[in-house]
Amino acid sequence: MPPAALRFRHVVKRRSGGAAHARAVLDGVDLDIAPGEIVGLAGINGAGKTTLLRCLLDFCPLDGGDISIAGAAHTHPSARRPLAYLPERFGPPAHLTGAEFLRYVQALHGQRADPAASTALLALLDLDADALRLAPRHYSKGMTQKLGLAATLLLDKDILVLDEPTSGLDPKARAQFRQALRRRGDAGAAVLMTSHALADAADLCDRIAILHAGRIVFAGTPTACMAAFGGADLEAAFLAAIA
Repeated sequence: MPPAALRFRHVVKRRSGGAAHARAVLDGVDLDIAPGEIVGLAGINGAGKTTLLRCLLDFCPLDGGDISIAGAAHTHPSARRPLAYLPERFGPPAHLTGAEFLRYVQALHGQRADPAASTALLALLDLDADALRLAPRHYSKGMTQKLGLAATLLLDKDILVLDEPTSGLDPKARAQFRQALRRRGDAGAAVLMTSHALADAADLCDRIAILHAGRIVFAGTPTACMAAFGGADLEAAFLAAIA
């Protein structure tokens, strides 16, 4: 059986430089994401969602537990090669056009530009080819987010880590993003995404993991979440889970 694409075991991260008496932002997080699975990480502001992603990417050290990427320790740079990450506050370089930025990202990963794949993905995300001739400083918030999503998906990585990927997208763009991400999941990519848009998560994610008070208080399908907490929809179930 292949290893989990992402595995978090007893992950602890404290504030104040990890002092033993400091409050734990993450207090024993356990979570697995399998290849081909889309998992939505939900939680209130300050629950530790972004901190968990930062720990995964080795942007900050753990105070306990371990994280593995396809069976390898997350602290090894080579372990992160199959991973693509889109931060919540995505800001492309101001001196590049959108098209130059996409080529730059692919070059950083040692990939050659594939015009056919780029054209198909840009069409799926409804990213105007004419806009790619402009620098992103001229873009709207939604257009900038589409550029970040395009750069992430064009890399065709086996693992996608997305922090609030639908932020700034209008309803049409959200639907197009869900379609694009579902295709990646169906092709075998593992996806871990944070989201405050629980309706999107209910439509897209195979499983929902609710992070609250430093721990995963529920992990399962959206339907199972609603059944477990008696909610008429995922939002109501989420509120019951963290009550």
